[in-house]
Amino acid sequence: MGPPFDALEMNAPDRAVLRLTQFSHGGGCGCKIAPAVLQEIIAKTVPGIVPKELLVGIETADDAAVYRINETQAIVATTDFFMPIVDDPFDFGAIAATNALSDVYAMGASPLFALALVGMPVDRLPVETIRRVLEGGEAICAKAGIPVAGGHTIDSLEPIYGLVAIGTVDPNHLKRNIGARPGDALVLGKPLGVGIYSAALKKGCLDDAHYAAMLASTTQLNTPGIALGRMRSVHALTDVTGFGLLGHLLEMCRGSQAGARIEFGQLPLHPGVLELARKGVASGASNRNWASYGQDVELADRLDGAARALLTDPQTSGGLLAACAPDAVDEVLGVFRSEGFERATAIGRIVPGIPQVTVV
Repeated sequence: MGPPFDALEMNAPDRAVLRLTQFSHGGGCGCKIAPAVLQEIIAKTVPGIVPKELLVGIETADDAAVYRINETQAIVATTDFFMPIVDDPFDFGAIAATNALSDVYAMGASPLFALALVGMPVDRLPVETIRRVLEGGEAICAKAGIPVAGGHTIDSLEPIYGLVAIGTVDPNHLKRNIGARPGDALVLGKPLGVGIYSAALKKGCLDDAHYAAMLASTTQLNTPGIALGRMRSVHALTDVTGFGLLGHLLEMCRGSQAGARIEFGQLPLHPGVLELARKGVASGASNRNWASYGQDVELADRLDGAARALLTDPQTSGGLLAACAPDAVDEVLGVFRSEGFERATAIGRIVPGIPQVTVV
């Protein structure tokens, strides 16, 4: 197990020694296959065995699979891995582990243990660098109170790290990315802009203060999901990752057969990201995301390209997105605040109609 995470938050000189991002063509959740391409792939997949105990499978692009063991216990299983979003190996491992565990919390579940998925160009990276990646992931798992109980390694052309995350949930407390109701308020747990920060880092124009903001956000475990899972007034829950806010909200809308209305001015943003976006700094995944689902989005005329870039920005280890009864907003925000999510904000609402998102 690596040293305590808080003792190794950031080391700027170390970041300059070895640029992990130079080994990969993409980073973080920006590596994800574009939503339209992914849909085309899985649409032609032949359905396999679907036992009655499988409460959640691939049908709604939910965050994890859920398998009922008995009336009060279900296993939650998910996996997530990607290429470096940052250059520091410890930070990379910590971000990837936090991101993988997020899908467990997004189901209202508690993590139980993890398995490491490791692919490294062993002929080009020092063993110590690879070890530090694993230590970063182990430190986050220690914060979550779970062990890394095993894993698998391969020699790959690009650095890859992530986790298989296993959790448990009472089926009565299970939350899905469907079930939102017209009139529900939408609450977002973390600010947007991680993909823009990552793009700025690759361009060499991300300062230390903004790097610290990115690291603090991407390594903050989405633990409020456990308490939100127990709230009957929370009707749907997911986390915002590679498809951006609009993409994951559209998944919620499609599964709930409803629309959504977002107020751009209410969105929590990381410091400086709007200015970076207006200078043309953006993740390539942002354009791929818009090409995949832009036809189902209506943007107010006053919103410029920078606003669109933020709405489609791939969020590595992004925030939880909850749809809750309007009279429960204060309680939901209280849950986030109690877990240290000071920027959690009500950003809009679910509306009746076809599955599309309007941003005003």
